Amino acid sequence: MKDSSSPASKHQVTARTKARRRAVEVLFEADQRGLESTQALRDLSAERVVTSANHTQAPEYTRTILTGVCDHIDDIDSVLASHSQQWSLDRMPAVDRAIARVAVWEILFNDEVDGPVAVDEAMTLARLLSTDDSPRFLNGLLGRIADLSDTIAV
Repeated sequence: MKDSSSPASKHQVTARTKARRRAVEVLFEADQRGLESTQALRDLSAERVVTSANHTQAPEYTRTILTGVCDHIDDIDSVLASHSQQWSLDRMPAVDRAIARVAVWEILFNDEVDGPVAVDEAMTLARLLSTDDSPRFLNGLLGRIADLSDTIAV
């Protein structure tokens, strides 16, 4: 996972952006540790939202994201698998998979976030944390999901 402390292309880093990043980091860690069960992910999430490298509690929105992703992980992964053309979830870089899961949860299950905002935030995280090709890939994938969100049955 790439780490850059500078904000991506003049995007203002908000409290919600920081919360999303923290959620992506927890999901990435779970993926790297091979924690595939929902309960294992919940346990890691509960542990990581209380502590971090700087021993601060995660923002409330991080906890909201992680709970939402845990509650809907099967639906989220199904949507990602069916809309990622010629890419299986296993083929995606782990950080992209984590970013996509957060964005799909926001698009489909969080009425407080508009689809375009979720996609834009995912692009910001991809620029900060992933490869140079990731923003374009995620923009296409998440843009399709956002455009079709009213017709996606979950």
